Amino acid sequence: MMRRSVVLGTGSALPRRKLGNEELARMVDTSDEWIVERTGIRNRHVAAPDETTSSLATESAKRALEAAGIDAKSIDLIVLATATPDQTFPATATIVQNELGCNGGIAFDVAAVCSGFLYALGVADSMLVSGAANRALVIGSETFSRILDWEDRTTCVLFGDGAGAIVLEARTEPLDEASNQPRGVLATKLHADGQHNQLLYVDGGPSTTGTVGKLRMKGREVFRHAVTNLTSVLLEVVEAAGISTEEIDWLVPHQANARILDATARKLGFSPDKVVMTVDQHANTSAASVPLALDAAIRDGRIKQGDLVMLEAMGGGFTWGASLIRI
Repeated sequence: MMRRSVVLGTGSALPRRKLGNEELARMVDTSDEWIVERTGIRNRHVAAPDETTSSLATESAKRALEAAGIDAKSIDLIVLATATPDQTFPATATIVQNELGCNGGIAFDVAAVCSGFLYALGVADSMLVSGAANRALVIGSETFSRILDWEDRTTCVLFGDGAGAIVLEARTEPLDEASNQPRGVLATKLHADGQHNQLLYVDGGPSTTGTVGKLRMKGREVFRHAVTNLTSVLLEVVEAAGISTEEIDWLVPHQANARILDATARKLGFSPDKVVMTVDQHANTSAASVPLALDAAIRDGRIKQGDLVMLEAMGGGFTWGASLIRI
């Protein structure tokens, strides 16, 4: 009998402060027109001193648990994706675990930057399917504002802070009642290619500079790799799941840049109305991007139980991946 990871609920959290393009233009040499034309971004949220990666992650997790209608104490696995942990160690996931009151289970962080949520999902799914755990929280949470160079207009306009979470439960051969099709995580593919380190990275770390460092990016090169890699990994997942791209109800991509989303959708032949886009309001929230967008589309009624949803992302490393889920 096959075990499969089923999504029970989703949740998200954003910092209180919303930073629009007009306000940002008073801080750095840029303009609303320049940002919107090149990225599609209009707003982003920026964490206050009392808002951290763990506090945003905890809030998103609580909302996911509420949506799932289950108690936090039933969670025996937390996998948290972040590039901006509260501390070098321990893992931010353990802080969230303690805040939720589900101590004693498995809790750890995954570092794959913008692909982090896909990596965390793949790890959690494998552990649930193997029987190592029964219920999991998979979280993407970031406070990227802490590692931005606010004098570099080519990067500081692109990123924001936030968190998103999903609750997964291992079930034996779960089926969607309406379609009689398998529910849950159907296929996941993950990749990395370390030769592109210098195209997107942070110029600091404990074992090199002893500092946090700031984000650095060569945007044109990243754009080119993103469209190619996201297209190829999606087709890999479709093949692994034994479906056609036409069967996919929704594409929930990493919210890096509206132009990347548009180019990827065109290359795959996706209609724009099947692509979930939140980059205009959240900007690039790295590992939080995909779960934030997924939760937004579920809350507003676009994505419903039984829908076939493709998640995909690419980030620094380079890392990239995709996962097909029947909600």
